[in-house]
Amino acid sequence: MIVADKNLELVTLTERQRKARRNRSLAIGVALAALVVIFYVATIVKFGHNASGLTPTNLM
Repeated sequence: MIVADKNLELVTLTERQRKARRNRSLAIGVALAALVVIFYVATIVKFGHNASGLTPTNLM
């Protein structure tokens, strides 16, 4: 286990690569947040539309 750890190649990122990785991470985070909002709104719209049709006379 220790021998394997010594054989690992470590990558040292340059400042430009760190900045690119950070921007990529932010873009992924924003995209995920947007998807969450889209699915939330779609769910609310779908349930809201179906819930408005559920009146006591329509349940039977």
